[in-house]
Amino acid sequence: MQSAPAIQKLLDELERLPGVGPKSAQRMAYFILNSDKGQALRLADAIRDVKDTVHFCSRCFNYAQAELCEICASDKRNRSIICVVSEPRDIPPIERTGAFDGIYHVLGGALSPMDGVGPEDLRIAELMARLGSEDVSEVVLATNPNIEGETTASYLARLIKPLDIKVTRPASGLPVGGDLEFADEVTLGRAIEGRQIL
Repeated sequence: MQSAPAIQKLLDELERLPGVGPKSAQRMAYFILNSDKGQALRLADAIRDVKDTVHFCSRCFNYAQAELCEICASDKRNRSIICVVSEPRDIPPIERTGAFDGIYHVLGGALSPMDGVGPEDLRIAELMARLGSEDVSEVVLATNPNIEGETTASYLARLIKPLDIKVTRPASGLPVGGDLEFADEVTLGRAIEGRQIL
């Protein structure tokens, strides 16, 4: 049975979201259709607002609404430790652990020669510039424990070690091949607290 054009357009857009297949898209579309107009418009406004006001932090490349993200702008953070992550979505799970009080640097991906992603495609030059200008004593390489993340961590460790800066990696407890985004807070907190020198 063919859907009305407006419904089909909504279904098509919802299916573009990661992890959303046809059945999930249909459930969401019918939820939106059956909700009151105010609720649907609040969702539309929230999407429009986030696209209009959120950008990358000028220092660490986390998501921000001001020039600096809340973490970079805070005077309560330990600026001598930088935690390097692949994507902004990797920061909230680490923050929820309460085990890390330093600052971050977001690479914007991970090295993946098979996908054509090399060092020049990531914010590695920006990281190295920060290490040259900021008083940093430790870099925690918290890239995902998969092939791309391990490759990225090894590459960065080779670049950073000659700068006489301690380079660490979160301890075991994170599953190999997993994503930080899906790790529970206790496991991730223990991994951050027990980070090891590379």
